[in-house]
Amino acid sequence: MKPVLEVDELIQDFGGLRALNEVCLTVHEKEIVALIGPNGAGKTTFFNCITGIYKPTSGNMYLTVDGTRHRLNGRKTYEITALGMARTFQNIRLFSQMTVLENVMVGCHCRTRAGILSALLRDRRTVREEQETIDRSYELLKTVGLERHWEDTACNLPYGAQRRLEIARAMATNPHMLLLDEPAAGMNPHETRELKELILRLRDDYNLSVLLIEHDMSMVMSLSDRIYVMEYGSPIASGTPEEIRHNPDVIKAYLGESRDA
Repeated sequence: MKPVLEVDELIQDFGGLRALNEVCLTVHEKEIVALIGPNGAGKTTFFNCITGIYKPTSGNMYLTVDGTRHRLNGRKTYEITALGMARTFQNIRLFSQMTVLENVMVGCHCRTRAGILSALLRDRRTVREEQETIDRSYELLKTVGLERHWEDTACNLPYGAQRRLEIARAMATNPHMLLLDEPAAGMNPHETRELKELILRLRDDYNLSVLLIEHDMSMVMSLSDRIYVMEYGSPIASGTPEEIRHNPDVIKAYLGESRDA
């Protein structure tokens, strides 16, 4: 399999605190990989580094799209999004007073070509592009099961639907690599099952690679091809779900048990 995301020896310091310590991670084409660990392990910090929110202290990050390997170090968040990596957030970040459809249309912005002048003049190409954006956004709402809510204000959606809307907005950027930060947080078991099915469908239908942070271990074990485990900013294990399930270092990190327990 060909790698899509490659992270090598990533270090992130905040003053005297080392939040990430020599983290290495690879996600291949059409692979679903989970990044897990106790609270405070550095998982969201890792996401913030590879998406350009934080500038890492050292290490290298690469995204390969259509056979071209792009170094992510030093790139702005919008540049990384344009290359083909999108994310959701642990705390939902929708435009709460905009409609459901408008939220997804915002995600399409990085793929549109019309400038300010074209928007003001409303030339034929701009009008066509706007309609294409509306059509694509509505199709993505259908994909996540929210098409009948297209006119609703985003803040009025149930919590689980807001999570799916955020995924639809991320998909509107036309990513090759999708990062999901605790997508099942706050969901009931039924919503979690639907989310798992959605992630699998998105992977297959859009040829996506997926990297997710998640605390729901049942979902992680049943969904992931491979799992990386972190503790206190350092990697402690990686492997298949079955390998991780029986890894003594992982058991110790989560349960505080000794290796002989």
